[in-house]
Amino acid sequence: MAIPDLLAALEQHQETRRSIAHIEVTPAREAVFGSLVPPLPEPLEAYLARRRIRLYSHQCAAIEAIREGRSVIMTTATASGKSLAFNLPVFERLVQHPDATALYLYPTKALAHDQLKGIREIEQYTGITTGCAVYDGDTPRSRRPALRERARILLSNPHELHQILPWHDRWRTFFSRLRFVVIDEAHRYRGVFGSHAAFLLRRLLRIAHLHGGTPQFVLSTATVANPGEFACRLCGMPVTVIDDDGSPRGETQFLLCNPYSEGAGEGSTHRAARDLLARCIQHGLQALCFTTSRKHAELLALHTRAALVTAGEEGAALAAYRAGYLPGTRRELEENLKCGHIRGLVSTNALEVGIDVGTLDAVIIAGYPGSIMATRQQAGRAGRRNDGSFAALVASHNPLDQFFMHHPGALFEGASEHAIIDLANPYIVAGHLLCAAAEAPLAAADCARYFGDGSAEIAGALEAQYLLRMSKGRWIYAGRGRATEAVGLGSGSGETYRVLCNGSVLETIDRSQAFREAHPGAVFLHQGETYLVDDLDVEAHRIRLRKEETDLSTEPLTTIEARIIAGRFRRDAGGLGLVFGDVEVVEHTVSYRIKRYDRVIATEPLDLPPLRFATKGVWCTIPETVCDRLARAGLHLAGGLHGAEHALIGIMPSLVLCDRRDIGGFSSSWFPSTGSPAILIYDGVEGGIGLAEKGYALFEAIAAAALAVVRECPCDDGCPGCIYSPKCGNDNQPLDKQATEMVLEEIVALLAGGS
Repeated sequence: MAIPDLLAALEQHQETRRSIAHIEVTPAREAVFGSLVPPLPEPLEAYLARRRIRLYSHQCAAIEAIREGRSVIMTTATASGKSLAFNLPVFERLVQHPDATALYLYPTKALAHDQLKGIREIEQYTGITTGCAVYDGDTPRSRRPALRERARILLSNPHELHQILPWHDRWRTFFSRLRFVVIDEAHRYRGVFGSHAAFLLRRLLRIAHLHGGTPQFVLSTATVANPGEFACRLCGMPVTVIDDDGSPRGETQFLLCNPYSEGAGEGSTHRAARDLLARCIQHGLQALCFTTSRKHAELLALHTRAALVTAGEEGAALAAYRAGYLPGTRRELEENLKCGHIRGLVSTNALEVGIDVGTLDAVIIAGYPGSIMATRQQAGRAGRRNDGSFAALVASHNPLDQFFMHHPGALFEGASEHAIIDLANPYIVAGHLLCAAAEAPLAAADCARYFGDGSAEIAGALEAQYLLRMSKGRWIYAGRGRATEAVGLGSGSGETYRVLCNGSVLETIDRSQAFREAHPGAVFLHQGETYLVDDLDVEAHRIRLRKEETDLSTEPLTTIEARIIAGRFRRDAGGLGLVFGDVEVVEHTVSYRIKRYDRVIATEPLDLPPLRFATKGVWCTIPETVCDRLARAGLHLAGGLHGAEHALIGIMPSLVLCDRRDIGGFSSSWFPSTGSPAILIYDGVEGGIGLAEKGYALFEAIAAAALAVVRECPCDDGCPGCIYSPKCGNDNQPLDKQATEMVLEEIVALLAGGS
């Protein structure tokens, strides 16, 4: 068998053997089947019999719950048959109610088109006519009226739905008969985008009710720590969790590879991933390698191909896959991978979602993808049959990667992260109230029913700004232009900037993105192409680019000012105060680094106006006893607080489903708002998005994990693997590793009830 041979070869290679941090063996499991009483309608039973499909226990549990009229969320492994588990009850309902309709929502156009094939297959086998089709921005206008009137299953995406709802009168037939809203890859709807999606779904529900539709929600997702809470907040109604996975699985060998372990300091993530991918192909395994960026996907494919040629394997078919390729090119790559013509594919997370690429033997993850959930989702792309599979996570030199290299149990045994949706962000609520009022007059009762407590007060504030107007006891939209054009789904702020190249608008981004990613001199990525930013016009909200092929990247450096406005929740422990509340942040983008891959080659100054926004934060005030202990030890208080801030921010995404870029921090040996030393972590989104609030609830675990990272890092004075931050506007000064460890020790001890 190829996998044992591969592992033996890796053990014999000195550099690889030195970098192996852990091998986790997950034993094979047998399938657990279920049965349905009553059985499915005869055409569907015949379809299953013809395809030799027996339903797993979790599929039966989902179908039975859906039959009972409950909304459900399925959170089982990759390739466990979740699509079939929601397609079957939808088709059953369509048989029972010939006028019923269903709306399927996918996070990307590509996934919608891929899943359409499975729905059409059931339609063709069973003879149950649905007229299923994709309805998105690419749908020809000539086809749209017929689809709205005749299709019983439509597949779309949130961005298209956002544009559809104002025209709901044209959709009266479809919405009046709507029985299901299916949300696949639901874990993608988290953070800012997820909070927008939650209100978008409430707007959909309101419009459906207006026309007489009564839809159930059916969600499928990768594993998250809080599936019931997450689904309820996303859909706005109680949801039944289906998580007892009955699907079979072959044995998996999961390798943790740390090129930066002691004795392997000259290693690199890129080189280690290249070598693993080449070895998989040489041992006859079909492999998929995930990278963290489009540029890295192209380069890793190029360098692996060169390594195979050097090893005499120039005939091996290897390709890159990423956003920016034309749809036809992506479909061709997917088909070639599925049928085995491609032996190795290097991809961004574009292939993490459920696009069917057939059976793979191996998955290599080049750099921790930001969450346990994503790691499991990516690794789960291999081993889609009862045969064994191989997966490898190749660490980069940052705290999260290094934490899992030293604590494999946290990756393999711990729960996935909490998926955050914030329903109280006033900026997001306000935007969707404007859209709802533009769709149909909005009563105060509608606010309470669909948009939550306090939304009527926000509507009143919008009325005072002349964006809403009261007519016959209901609010109607009074703003200029279309509300949906003013309210994007990706930002907490309504202030958007147009990104132009040669006079054409490429995309729009929010203010904070503009300052961080599109400042003058920045390398800007769009659809896999690189551009240089020539001009950022703050007054006109306009960014001018020119296309430029480059292997460089840029990252801004910011300095922070923070002011506490008010605390909401507080805990005290031995003089230490832990508080969650409202803060105001002022970010000054002072310079930017120019990098070639991981190496900084220049730093350039920037002169941009400060970015000021109100948000939510969690802050920790440090008692005098800790300061005295640091002083007696001759350690640097500010360096310890600064290092602890970096360590806490670096590890927080392992427990709260977010990216390190979604949160910011500030620390000071004398914080003016508290009159004491303090560390602040805040949501990097205007209005907050729930990350700091979840951080407050999980602060003990976050601090303990941060302490473990600092203690176990083999460096003497700090490094990117523990307390250095690539985003630090103060150029990682001052930092004191010993002081950082002591500060974190005291925080952990005090919160645990120690002295």
